[in-house]
Amino acid sequence: MTSTALPFSQNAGNSKPLNQEVLAWVEQVAELTTPENIFWCDGSEEEKNYLTEQALKQGVLIQLDQKKWPGCYYHRSNPNDVARVEQCTFICTDRSEEVGSTNNWADPKAMHAKLELLLAGAMKERTLFVIPYLMGPPGSPMTKVGIELTDSIYVVLNMRIMTRMGEVAWKQLGSSADFNRGVHSLLDCDPDKRFICHFPKENAIISVGSGYGGNVLLGKKCFALRIGSALGRQEGWLAEHMLLLCVEDPEGNKTYVAAAFPSACGKTNFAMMIPPAHFEGWKVTTIGDDITWMKPGADGRLYAINPEAGYFGVVPGTNEQSNWNAMRSMERDTIFTNVGLTPDGDVWWEGKDNPPPDNLLDWKGNPWTPHSGEKAAHPNSRFTAPMHNNPALAQEAEWPEGVPVSAIIFGGRRATTMPLVFQSFNWIHGVYVGATVSSEMTAAAAGVLGQVRRDPMAMLPFCGYNMGDYFDHWLSMRSSIQVLPRIFHVNWFRRDREGNFLWPGFGENMRVLQWITKRCQGRSNALEKAIGWMPRYEDMNMKGMPGVMTPERFEELQKIDPEEWKRELILQDELFIKMYRDLPKELIFQRELLISRL
Repeated sequence: MTSTALPFSQNAGNSKPLNQEVLAWVEQVAELTTPENIFWCDGSEEEKNYLTEQALKQGVLIQLDQKKWPGCYYHRSNPNDVARVEQCTFICTDRSEEVGSTNNWADPKAMHAKLELLLAGAMKERTLFVIPYLMGPPGSPMTKVGIELTDSIYVVLNMRIMTRMGEVAWKQLGSSADFNRGVHSLLDCDPDKRFICHFPKENAIISVGSGYGGNVLLGKKCFALRIGSALGRQEGWLAEHMLLLCVEDPEGNKTYVAAAFPSACGKTNFAMMIPPAHFEGWKVTTIGDDITWMKPGADGRLYAINPEAGYFGVVPGTNEQSNWNAMRSMERDTIFTNVGLTPDGDVWWEGKDNPPPDNLLDWKGNPWTPHSGEKAAHPNSRFTAPMHNNPALAQEAEWPEGVPVSAIIFGGRRATTMPLVFQSFNWIHGVYVGATVSSEMTAAAAGVLGQVRRDPMAMLPFCGYNMGDYFDHWLSMRSSIQVLPRIFHVNWFRRDREGNFLWPGFGENMRVLQWITKRCQGRSNALEKAIGWMPRYEDMNMKGMPGVMTPERFEELQKIDPEEWKRELILQDELFIKMYRDLPKELIFQRELLISRL
């Protein structure tokens, strides 16, 4: 996977900053990695066209049928490099206690020494790309500047979609030394040389040996969540693995909702939801589909921005019915990774609207038929699309001041135990609800599919410091927020005894979202139950509900089975015992209160 060097004359100094800190750091990395040349990215269309042309020549990208997919390209990654690798992901701090028991800790000096050996000469005969980017809207007080140095042209082309990249970042940075320093090299994609390392006190990231987006698009999980969460703790804000959306009712009232689900559990579908036809006058618009930064405002409310500029979404299962807006978002200027490919430049994946075409190649490049015994598209195959392609994009996505959050939703993929929806009693109880989120594992992370694991706030793989301190930070936020968002839990995936889903999901989730927004406005009823406030059948808008959502079926969907909850509490113990030394006492008390109520 070597990258042919680009002619430096194509870019000689066009986007080179005057910032001396940047220049000195780039020179230092170049001395270590010895690239053939340095390409300073400026984010222009001319640059995009040039880099795309080079990626096609190198075979990094394959051009799709430009009539069907204008501006779209295909990338096939190394088969050993298709997901996040948590066992290779490290937080490097002076003391292991700062990282806690749920992260992989490494001594920063020892890790720097190991990485320097791997990076020495790693970019020989390659180009070092300098990618300046913003996480957040230009001019926002919450926006941060990052610079990624990489030898992957695939990374450059994805980062220009996922972030506000180029001159806009140099303008915001000015002469400041306050920027995230990210270094990435493909090396030879050897799993034994794969390390994704974070240095919170240095505001730095080094990633080697991988080309998968979650490991190498350093503005995303690495900066926006792992480093961002550590910065948020220091500076009094929250960096969260959350979508962000706006719900507008027929009277024009807007409610802003943040929601945290583990990867591949419906976040993008929820963020881009289209209300069913009879919800006349109701609108849902997307601010962000994956990451949210939240900070207390001067008026006592919690304000949020989406730091990203694009979508890095899971493709399988996406179709006109499940996510019409996502299908529109990927229609142009999109990079598809590891889906099925036809010889005439079309793409296909499991769950797409049309049946598999003839002569399809699978994500590894092998001929594929429905009888091949494997998926044509990798279960974690992705699309990278600009957020401005989304017809449901909210105007608030570019607001520098952010939006005031009224509701925070936690959820996971559970076949049993967890009801469709409930509301926490208060902020502390809500933090406990978020801290005990669990989900059946998905293809976005290496592991056993279907295995239930605890994933607090959907942040377990992404928190950049001790999880106990993270919970404590959440609890302490209530002292700086006068108007606290209400906290809810949802589960779209509960099944009946025959294994069928009890809830239709997708657009019908609008019924739950409507109840949540009305609860925030004090306009909807609920009953106090052992686990929280729960709606009755008559409290939900069931007009035009497809299928047979009878009061009896809804009761089964909302049922609290004491035996199942006993097992749930035992499962919670696995995480709580692991974290016991660092666990805030408030969460232990909340668990005891739940036991007494049950």
